[in-house]
Amino acid sequence: MVAAVLWFVGLAVWLITMYSFFAAVTTRENKPPLDKGLSGTWLISAVSTHSVSVLGTLLAGHFAAYREELLFFTLCMFLIGCMLYLLLIVLIFYRFTFIDLTSERLTPPYWINMGAVAITTLAGARLMIAAGESRVVSDVLPFIKGFTLLFWASGTWWIPLLFILGFWRHVYKRYPLTYDPQYWGLVFPLGMYTVCTFQLSKALDFEPLMVIPRYFVYLAFIGWAAAAFGLVRMLVTSRKI
Repeated sequence: MVAAVLWFVGLAVWLITMYSFFAAVTTRENKPPLDKGLSGTWLISAVSTHSVSVLGTLLAGHFAAYREELLFFTLCMFLIGCMLYLLLIVLIFYRFTFIDLTSERLTPPYWINMGAVAITTLAGARLMIAAGESRVVSDVLPFIKGFTLLFWASGTWWIPLLFILGFWRHVYKRYPLTYDPQYWGLVFPLGMYTVCTFQLSKALDFEPLMVIPRYFVYLAFIGWAAAAFGLVRMLVTSRKI
């Protein structure tokens, strides 16, 4: 019941935030150029959409009378999130490759490039697991499998590039590695990639994939511990001052 209440609250917040944000940026006058107005944080629109899909799919089994309708809705949310990611990642990739990107602007939220497809994979995997409970989802199951695998492979592709860019920023360009709240935007993708790969292995019944979450979870924990340590250190230092 608690999860259901939170899901409905989240859905209401999603509706208000999603449409007010895109309406505001569309009608805004004196819009900023692409290099100043766009970052990985825009992908939170896709992440939030898939969050609604993930929890809704998990709750479907507890609403037997409306299971078919709820799973149809979460399938649509999965597809909407995919649409938002594909639209935004094209602009972000264009910014990466054709517009000057300084070390100051290469901030940790760009890890959401990977985190967004990780939660997309999680949403797809949960739908695959629940396919037997819905005729509509079962009918499009091959499509969901292919699309989900595409996004998982895309997220896997992003990981080495993001590490290379981090090395370029902090080692080659010698940008100071100090605590910033934005580093929590790096922690989420690492944890989500671990979870989504675990669930995709179950959904596909493909045991070899399990080797990734068995070890990647430690990398996710290191990222979380480093961000938590930086936060505690900043709080202690500020109190002393």
